[in-house]
Amino acid sequence: MSTVTAAAFPAWRGELALDFERRADRTVLARRHHTGPLLVQKPLYPEGDEVCHAIVLHPPAGVAGGDVLDLRVACGPDAHVLLTTPGATRWYRSLGAPSSQRVGIDVAADGCVEWLPQENIVFSGALAQSALDVHLGPRASFIGWDILCLGRRGSGERFDAGFWRVDNRLHAGDRLCWTEAGRIDGGSTGLAARPVLAGASVTATFMAFAPHLAPTVLAPLRLAAQAVAAEHCRAGRAAVSLLPGLLIGRYMGDSSEAARRFCVALWQHARPVFGGRDAREPRIWKT
Repeated sequence: MSTVTAAAFPAWRGELALDFERRADRTVLARRHHTGPLLVQKPLYPEGDEVCHAIVLHPPAGVAGGDVLDLRVACGPDAHVLLTTPGATRWYRSLGAPSSQRVGIDVAADGCVEWLPQENIVFSGALAQSALDVHLGPRASFIGWDILCLGRRGSGERFDAGFWRVDNRLHAGDRLCWTEAGRIDGGSTGLAARPVLAGASVTATFMAFAPHLAPTVLAPLRLAAQAVAAEHCRAGRAAVSLLPGLLIGRYMGDSSEAARRFCVALWQHARPVFGGRDAREPRIWKT
């Protein structure tokens, strides 16, 4: 048996801070600062100057025990930003130290941020913590999702050890509009319990917020979301809830592809309402 200890593998700390501004009719990446293995590619404009697309890179391609990733995004007034990742984030088995990712997003008045990362794949034995903290100014909007795969079912691996901890919060001004905090322990009875995961290995949460939405706007959006769930979630179960200004979509099943299709389809329907324009998929999703 190997006697390698956790100290033999130094942990990475990656920090990335991005400031976006609206200048004339263009959203620009005005400032960036990074340390460690967390970077951003050159800003892209597949939709024209008003929306800036940015791809967040983590060159190691996986998060090992002890690693800490910290992403901070500031979106100025009237700016519109879409952030995504080039591939899944893999959370590796830990030798003892927990790993974590923190994403903080601040959106100023009339701004919009879309945080659309690809899925998290949590290996059995990972000790993983993820946090998302969104703060919205007056008339600001946000669209985001979180896709979680526990274990690697395709390789015959179940999530039998370790844990996944999540802490997501969305604030509009001083008001806390959405919070979700919890912990899933590998191998626990909760994995099979109906109030928890009911045996599912893949979950997804979609959220979209915009202030002062009239019920006449939300009603057709809910019908569209229900149609999306019926079409894309035959490999699992899905539901959509509408709260004041907030759309929440949920998927549970065993297919990361079905979870992703569900989120993308919801985004395509919700973006014209919450983001003010038709959806155009980033090219990186097709590579």
